[in-house]
Amino acid sequence: MTAQPPEAHGRIGGEMTAPTETLHTPVIHWFEEHARDLPWRRPEAGPWGVMVSEFMLQQTPVNRVLPVYEQWLKRWPRPAHLAKESPGEAVRAWGRLGYPRRALRLHGAATAIAERHGGDVPTDHAKLLALPGIGEYTAAAVASFAYGQRHAVLDTNVRRVLARAVTGVQYPPTATTAAERKLARALLPEDEHTASRWAAASMELGALICTAKNESCVRCPIAAQCAWRLAGKPAYEGPPRRGQTYAGTDRQVRGRLLAVLRDTSDPVPQPVLDRVWDEPVQRARALDGLVADGLVEPLPGGLYRLPLL
Repeated sequence: MTAQPPEAHGRIGGEMTAPTETLHTPVIHWFEEHARDLPWRRPEAGPWGVMVSEFMLQQTPVNRVLPVYEQWLKRWPRPAHLAKESPGEAVRAWGRLGYPRRALRLHGAATAIAERHGGDVPTDHAKLLALPGIGEYTAAAVASFAYGQRHAVLDTNVRRVLARAVTGVQYPPTATTAAERKLARALLPEDEHTASRWAAASMELGALICTAKNESCVRCPIAAQCAWRLAGKPAYEGPPRRGQTYAGTDRQVRGRLLAVLRDTSDPVPQPVLDRVWDEPVQRARALDGLVADGLVEPLPGGLYRLPLL
């Protein structure tokens, strides 16, 4: 049940919420003092660096992304540099970040940027959204973080902050809802620069303070007005929230198959791939899935390689 907020709270779009200025100012001030020094936040990263980081950070912790990000930007400092390479090289450079289809999507976006936009990441939100592999979240994030525009940027961290501080529940829904988007848009500061800072600050607050587990309310700049905290932190009422498993899954098998292919530029024969996993049915299913996803290219004679085209 959604907690009843204190009298100072009002309504935005039917949702219970605190006055926006009491959220924006303390969270942005906190961010200015405590934000992590991350390479994609530095001016020299540019829009391309921001876009690369957004692809890599999807479902992947910052500490795992940092070394791959730095190597990626050193090798491909502009979209056109990546576009000139084969998709397989993008998959190879992706390493062990996981969810390697992101590498193919980033390569596709770089190719479209080189072909349609003169090699520059477009500033227009609609043009960003039209790039292959770019969804609603990534387009909003790039427009906001790279170009300082006013957009609702709803990642898992922001959604959790809004769920707790504004609507008074422990966790947001499993998938982003229309109500969440409406609330996030209503809470956006009118000033474009402030809105982009709010997007970054609320995301950082969710990453460092308002975490999924072991939240640190004593260090939170808006703890005094958090609807969930004021309601006594009612427990999540919904289906069990299960962590993702990896061991023994098709994802693990796919990762092992890709690891073999990444380690060589030569085609790999089937018997070599067969050694990575003992169970033949699951191994074949994982390999077929990699081929179907365009991550692996089959060749005559039972050979496989990372895709060239």
